Amino acid sequence: MTRIYKILPRADWAEVLIAGRFDGSAVDHADGFIHFSTAVQAQETARRHFAGQSDLVVLEIEADDLGPALRWEPSRGGDLFPHLHGVLDRSMVRAVHEAPLGPDGIPAIGILP
Repeated sequence: MTRIYKILPRADWAEVLIAGRFDGSAVDHADGFIHFSTAVQAQETARRHFAGQSDLVVLEIEADDLGPALRWEPSRGGDLFPHLHGVLDRSMVRAVHEAPLGPDGIPAIGILP
């Protein structure tokens, strides 16, 4: 089993709960897929893309549940990142974690690799 993670504003998660699916953020739409991170990658993703943003949550998904629509593709520094080429059904979310801002202004992604 490999867990992957999506950092979202809490308001976006509330919309997922209503719609039953997540079609992606503006960045995801621009890139043509939904960006995810592994546990090892998530804190750096938070630092690079979510610094100073409060009221975030982290969705936890089992990568195998997403089937062939999930592709591991090179990104930052050549690391392979999980990218979902499709929509995320709400039922695929295994857990939702808080991501409070740390004293350095970076969301604290409280997940373990």
